[in-house]
Amino acid sequence: MDVQRLVKMANDIASFFEAEPDTSKGARGAADHLKNFWDPRMRRQLLSYLDEQGGAGLKSIVLEALRQHRLEIAGQQPPDR
Repeated sequence: MDVQRLVKMANDIASFFEAEPDTSKGARGAADHLKNFWDPRMRRQLLSYLDEQGGAGLKSIVLEALRQHRLEIAGQQPPDR
């Protein structure tokens, strides 16, 4: 999938969670959405984009979600939660 389409989709998710006053909870919600509703290939591509391009164009809540909840989004087990 085109990475700019993924960026737009991720930013649309972020727009919903930006209403949450606690940014940590908003990032958690965005991470959960990515984990639960995105195909693993899409998640891997978005994480690669973050690593290779720095995540240019992604809203801050998406960047926070990707950084703080990377293992879960990647489909790996996080450390004790």
